Amino acid sequence: MEGHTELIRRWAAGDNSALGALFEASYAELHRLARARLWRDGGAFFLNATALVHETFLRFADAGPLRGDNRHAFLGYASAVMRSVIVDAARQALAVRNGGGMCVVSDEDLGDEGCSSNSESMLVNEALQDLARAEPRLAQVVSMRCFGGYSVAEVAGALGVTERTVGRDWLKARLLLRAAMQP
Repeated sequence: MEGHTELIRRWAAGDNSALGALFEASYAELHRLARARLWRDGGAFFLNATALVHETFLRFADAGPLRGDNRHAFLGYASAVMRSVIVDAARQALAVRNGGGMCVVSDEDLGDEGCSSNSESMLVNEALQDLARAEPRLAQVVSMRCFGGYSVAEVAGALGVTERTVGRDWLKARLLLRAAMQP
């Protein structure tokens, strides 16, 4: 089977079948990331790993070709799309259950293991949008760790930085997000 780079290039050139082949080649990894993320959320809303990967595929198809040309760019973008799917599902679940209300997030939220609830995902998403405008790489680290389920080593590989840099970015991003989420 072709590599990620070639499939991404074919997709960018307008070959829509390359997107399907790209997801097929990455399905196991995307499914693992989706399972890890949803497990941490405690299955709080009606979305399973398979549905998350499939919804990610549909959003990829609607968005058009990827700007990057390698596996890391693809997985980074997939992580961002998964975040969007999770946040949308959380919003929908909260709207139905709570009339759209939000809960208070404590200092323990955004711990080393990432986000843990629907309302927290929504609060983090709003703060993350602000962080992305000010510190794009920090926002990428949070997105990949919190919403994509990536380890520090996986984030470092995807962003082309050291694990130590990711650790510092993760700490700084968590502090900035906590401050942004304070009432």
